[in-house]
Amino acid sequence: MSENGLNGHRNNLTSLQWKVGFINSEQKYLTAETFGHKINASGTGLKKRQAWTLEQDPKEEVVYIRSHLGRYLSSDRYGNITGECEEPGRSEKFSIEYNDKGQWAIKNVEHGCYVGGIDNNVIGHNKPPTSTEWWTLQLAIHPQVNLKNVNRKVYARLAAEEGEIQFTEVIPWGQDCLIILKFVEGKYALVTCDNRYLHRDGHLVEELSPETLFTIELKSGQISGLALKDVDGCYLTAVGHTAVMKARNRAITKDELFTIEDSHPQVTFTSHTGRIVSIKQGVDVSANQEEVTDRETFQLEFDKNSKKWAIRTVDNTYWAVASGTSGIQATSKDIKNNCLFDLAWQREGSITIKAFNNYYIYNKATGSLLANSDAISEKEKFRIRLVNRPVLVMKGEFGFVAFKVPGSAKAEYVCNKSVYDLIFLEATERGIYHFKGHNNKYWSIGEDGSLFADSTGPTPFILEFRGQSMFTVKAPDGSFLKGERNGIFKATGKEVNASTLWEF
Repeated sequence: MSENGLNGHRNNLTSLQWKVGFINSEQKYLTAETFGHKINASGTGLKKRQAWTLEQDPKEEVVYIRSHLGRYLSSDRYGNITGECEEPGRSEKFSIEYNDKGQWAIKNVEHGCYVGGIDNNVIGHNKPPTSTEWWTLQLAIHPQVNLKNVNRKVYARLAAEEGEIQFTEVIPWGQDCLIILKFVEGKYALVTCDNRYLHRDGHLVEELSPETLFTIELKSGQISGLALKDVDGCYLTAVGHTAVMKARNRAITKDELFTIEDSHPQVTFTSHTGRIVSIKQGVDVSANQEEVTDRETFQLEFDKNSKKWAIRTVDNTYWAVASGTSGIQATSKDIKNNCLFDLAWQREGSITIKAFNNYYIYNKATGSLLANSDAISEKEKFRIRLVNRPVLVMKGEFGFVAFKVPGSAKAEYVCNKSVYDLIFLEATERGIYHFKGHNNKYWSIGEDGSLFADSTGPTPFILEFRGQSMFTVKAPDGSFLKGERNGIFKATGKEVNASTLWEF
């Protein structure tokens, strides 16, 4: 299951799941300690121990709250809050209540007590919630997502000329379908790829304001999803034949419910001839185009079992090796063995693509792609360019990448922030990338490998996809960008491991 809320499974029943953190009145996070099954409210940031998975029940208006240990939050009749149960039952059912600030009260259904407290004193109270029982919700996901309307079953996209977000995409394709969820003082702003904010009236605006901030509510049961509520108590919905996203109704129906999904990397492939790989000519995949449209854009989907990649087209088909000819065709509706490929990055930033038959893909003089080469030469190399990330949010093992001191002229980066800074990405045709800070300065590398946004000229980096929404970033000297627990962020990594992997 995607951590960003794709449909998951619990006890053979389909349910929506959301990874979240709970912040109390002291600005501390509800925490499940690794040892002793202790529950407290002492976390200072949203890290692994502070992340909880809400499992929505497909039949009842309740949720189950699972810790990073795979155990469920529970209460007994005395208000003792524990996190030891491995299978959810009656004492693990919670309902959610909301106040006018959008905060959550977590009520145990079986015993009627509200979860609350500070520091090591997290208990359940059988009384109306006070300040210690109201929690602020923070999504524990990567904030760059695709947003799907539950009723219309289509995805949000930026309608740039109209200055709106519209639900019109059957498949979320291209940078226009990228939505950034920005957490601001307990609420969320919806940011488009061109760095504009959704206003409650449905228009996109340049500045953050109370009218661009929304709180999150969940609805469980037969109709499940996430709802977004504005400052006046109205919920975002999809309105009219163009399905414009705006706040209108004060009740939640299917049209006010959304799901969140990971935004997969979408790329172009350029062959050694300089021609772009395309499906414009039909089912055959060929390197024969000079301009990029949706038909030259492909989505990379990582298969965790095989550690290989499937390559999806805008027609909702996958690249596959044709039997008999070894040609590459976009014919498969499902991911099968002949649809899985190894992507290997070469030193200069190009990639090779090895098919399931252990042969490399190359392009013939006609442009057609064929998987029957057993050695790497120039014709087996492709340049890959990421096209649906004009802005990046980099999340590592210890938090988000952001300026060490916001607004500082030094503009040094660290990697353990709870709030991210947007990073602007310039992709070149040769698969090389330039990074810019939100101060409009290019990234540079200090003598000790530290990263700064302080240059008027670009530094070349290479992105290498390593798994589902994960990449490594290679500096000019071949070192990987590496993060440490204390926030140190440098181009000093020598191998691919947790400290050099970045979620995007």
